[in-house]
Amino acid sequence: MGAIREALSGGDRRSLGRTEEVVSWVLAERSLLAELFSYIFDEDEIVRMRAGDALEKVAREQPEWFIPYVERLLTDVAQIDQHSVQWHLAQILGEVPLTLDQQPRAIALLKRILATYDDWIVVNLTLESLAHFARQDTALRHEFHAILKRYEQHAKKSVASRARKLLREFG
Repeated sequence: MGAIREALSGGDRRSLGRTEEVVSWVLAERSLLAELFSYIFDEDEIVRMRAGDALEKVAREQPEWFIPYVERLLTDVAQIDQHSVQWHLAQILGEVPLTLDQQPRAIALLKRILATYDDWIVVNLTLESLAHFARQDTALRHEFHAILKRYEQHAKKSVASRARKLLREFG
């Protein structure tokens, strides 16, 4: 077992364990990103969750490092049926540079995530990533407004609040 996997494994799934340590290792040594990325496909859901968290934090700091991984994010990672992986995927897609071909695919994927998952964290973070794209894409703004209207009365207060906040921006 590698040091990264060991740092991502074990403990309670409500804990991020040593994820911050892994992030610092990868930011210090870019070549470790490939190993970290491989753990998003691990058999252990805790490792997958923490790998997603670490990948999102690295993407926030070094989004261009993810250019070689975008296709796998849009295809392979998109197929992982785990709430925490999907919310981290939504966050990463809002951070990384996308080509003109990849951007509509990312938007379609985010819409699919919203249609598939009702978990409040997944919905909140996916709405934020869609907002990122809607700020840049006037054609998406109208559709995004309609999406937000659906969520402004959501049973989870945080989702409804996020939708109302974004509706004020995209009013």
